[in-house]
Amino acid sequence: MKKTIAVIMGGYTSEFEISLKSGSVVAAHLDPEKYEVYPIVISKNRWTYTTDHGAVYPIQKGNFSLELPHKQVLFDGVFNAIHGSPGEDGKIQAYLELLGIPQTACDFYQAALTYNKRDLLSVLKPYGIAMAKSFYLNYGDPINHEAIIQKVGLPCFVKANRSGSSFGISKVFAIDQMEAALEIAFKEDKEVIIEEALVGREVSVGVIQYKGKTKVLPITEIISENDFFDYEAKYEGKSTEITPAKLNPEVEQNIIAVATFVYNTLKLKGYTRSEFILVNNVPHLLEVNTTPGMTQHSILPQQAKEAGISLPQLFESALESIW
Repeated sequence: MKKTIAVIMGGYTSEFEISLKSGSVVAAHLDPEKYEVYPIVISKNRWTYTTDHGAVYPIQKGNFSLELPHKQVLFDGVFNAIHGSPGEDGKIQAYLELLGIPQTACDFYQAALTYNKRDLLSVLKPYGIAMAKSFYLNYGDPINHEAIIQKVGLPCFVKANRSGSSFGISKVFAIDQMEAALEIAFKEDKEVIIEEALVGREVSVGVIQYKGKTKVLPITEIISENDFFDYEAKYEGKSTEITPAKLNPEVEQNIIAVATFVYNTLKLKGYTRSEFILVNNVPHLLEVNTTPGMTQHSILPQQAKEAGISLPQLFESALESIW
């Protein structure tokens, strides 16, 4: 008997359009012989399902169901393809858990923790995970530019604390650029993290649950044509992504060990993608994404392909792990 699956996409942040692309790819690659798939677009104003003929039906939020003219649709599971809030910060996870509907991403606490860069790094620092020096600001705090530079140096990165896809991030080379960078970051979030600019190779590591086991996918090295892996580099072809990365075997094993440690220590589930900068061959953690991009050109599907895992296999494994 087919399972009824909602593929949720969209969200409340600047990543809305990117999430629609991920969700559409997932919905298109789930086996119609095994799954009855309903793409659900979630926005701040409405949660809806649109039929192939253009008819639009709202999700009944009381029990996350659909009332169609010919039937009521109750879902056996949810494939979470939302980047950013509410799908990556724990809100959807908590809501679905209360309703007893399983979903493919990590649990709500882990989602909230990893989405908050400052909290994630603070939790992992006592374990000896290497990371950049950082300075925290909240909207409305007095800003002492000299104190910031003294802590993190120049150049540095100014980032929205809870954001993705490089929205709200700037590289600051001089102190007089700080104010404009903070303004950009505060448009995305009321919390900001300012980090020293680590110099080294950037690598991305996919750690997933696959066929019931934790699996580390082939590592990707990211070489940006810009000053850093910004939106243009990620989505407009201004970068080179090398999978598998050409790494010294000892360095590679160290990266795998750190990424696996983070995944297991935080009790993560589903798909994750951790970002590191290699400084003197030591992996320094930048962030952990718990609903990474899922288009054919996204990094984690590239890594899966290198590991011999097709998109249908990748997506089906995520669903099969939730029951």
